[in-house]
Amino acid sequence: MQKTMQAKMRAMILAAGRGERLKPLTDVTPKPMLTVRGRPLLAHQLDWLTAAGITEVVINLHHLGEQIENCFADGAANGIHIRYSREAEPLETGGGIVKALPLLGSDPFLIINGDIYTDFPLTEFVALPAWADMHLLLTPTPAFREHGDFDYADGKVTGRGDGYVYCGIAIMRPELFRDRPVARFSIQGMLFDAAANGRLSAQVWQGYWTDIGSEDQLNAVNESGKT
Repeated sequence: MQKTMQAKMRAMILAAGRGERLKPLTDVTPKPMLTVRGRPLLAHQLDWLTAAGITEVVINLHHLGEQIENCFADGAANGIHIRYSREAEPLETGGGIVKALPLLGSDPFLIINGDIYTDFPLTEFVALPAWADMHLLLTPTPAFREHGDFDYADGKVTGRGDGYVYCGIAIMRPELFRDRPVARFSIQGMLFDAAANGRLSAQVWQGYWTDIGSEDQLNAVNESGKT
């Protein structure tokens, strides 16, 4: 039986993005603060973490980040401890993690994209295997995606392909980022490199998952009845 991740793991929510495809909504509201089922999307994500026993959370901020900080403050009202990594310029996913690394500690950490919504219970997320650099949550490529990201078999990403998409939830080793400069870059290349080197583990979620990259997707999740 596979081990699940430890509750004491630190987590980072990637919340600094501009949300260009959601304009004009994101002209005045950061994407993670858009209303999903009556609450900010970020509030749901923090609930997922606390339900899994994770209470040390880092959130990176750029576009309208003060709204996030004003709403959640230090996290005490939500039973967690939040620290913020503020970006003067947008650093994308990879650069954002590099900048936040001093707040994430020396152990593998959990990453959640700030624009996803799912009913996946984090308590079922598998611990990072010793042979892997990263562990991903995947889901079968949904109809709203033209292409997938990866192929998968037996707990391992086998290469790039159209069978599955990355759900924006992962466990990563901090040493992958330690020698990188604080500069703008995406983790996409790191994921593809890990897959090519046979060092990318994964598991598949067959339940509800969506990213919220457009107003149609935002409306769809609000109409879905998923809480």
